[in-house]
Parts: sequence; C-alpha cells; structure tokens
Amino acid sequence: MKPDSSTPVVHLELHTGDLPGALGFYAQACGWNPERINDPHGSYLALDLGDRGLGGGIVECRSDRPLWLPYVEVGEIADATERAQALGASVLLEPREGPAGWRSVVAAPAAGEVAFWQPKR
Repeated sequence: MKPDSSTPVVHLELHTGDLPGALGFYAQACGWNPERINDPHGSYLALDLGDRGLGGGIVECRSDRPLWLPYVEVGEIADATERAQALGASVLLEPREGPAGWRSVVAAPAAGEVAFWQPKR
C-alpha cells in the first residue's frame, strides 16, 4: 500500500534525560513555557509551538542524547507501521491506542526515528 498523498507532521516531541536543562534552554532560546499535564502514567509537558496546527511536548526519559521525534499523521496506523517495517525499519513501539488516537514508533538506519499518528475521528 502506498503512503497517504499528504502525510503532515502534526506534533514534535522532545525526549530528554535532562528535563530541567531542556526547559531552561528552550525557555530562554525560544520563549517556550510548557504546560504540565498530569495523567495516570505520569506527567507530560505540552508545548504551544505557534498557530500553525503543530503541537509539541517534552518527555523526560532515559536517553543517551536528546531526540526530537516527529509525529506524522497517517490514515491507518497498522498499514503505515507495516510499510515502514517492510522498508527495513525496526518497530520500537507497536501501534497502541491512547485517549486521542493511535501511535507507533519506528526507526530506520538511514532515516532515524519517526512516530506515526492516527487520530480518533
């Protein structure tokens, strides 16, 4: 199956092992002041990245280095994940459902990591 004709990046998420350092840097460099959102699995820092429909967030996690993870909206999460795997990507996170939709994460040797996002309609 071919990818959707338009697969926009809809969310950027920073994964970092140094949350205070990341917050300080982006507050001073970009004026970003994240909003803490609490959920049953911990907390998430949501970023307002402007009025262009792009959301963002910061997650503190074990990471060798900070990593920006783009979320690409797809029509069918399972198809997008399987297509990436057929192209040589490793599946880091199998498709799973969250409150607003489904996501998966894949990594390809020459292309890095990308998350696929299928919103609930």
